[in-house]
Amino acid sequence: MLINILLVVFMLSAVVMVVLILLQQGKGADAGAAFGGGSSQSLFGARGSANFLSRVTAVLATLFLLSSLGLAYLYNGVGERKSVTVIEEKSETTTENVAPAENDLPAVPEVVTEPAGGGVPAVPQSD
Repeated sequence: MLINILLVVFMLSAVVMVVLILLQQGKGADAGAAFGGGSSQSLFGARGSANFLSRVTAVLATLFLLSSLGLAYLYNGVGERKSVTVIEEKSETTTENVAPAENDLPAVPEVVTEPAGGGVPAVPQSD
């Protein structure tokens, strides 16, 4: 139940934060407002929207971070089971860890190579 609540908070905060970030103006937009840009006629005033939106974005970013940490903690299952590596898990599932007997080994075919020139191989001579 707690995981579902945190998932909803996580997703809503992410979506609303993206929208709020896209609504905010960059630093270069302040120069346009000095020459009579439309920012001075907004609902919050020339500076009010930047402060309000940045504070709401900061609160949502904190909520997003905390919910992601909470989800990571809950999904990790701390205290439910011990941490097992893949190698340990594989060794636990095998019934015998015994080396195969010599008779169980596959036969290796004998490789015969010919000289590159196609001729008769040189026989070492003894002195």
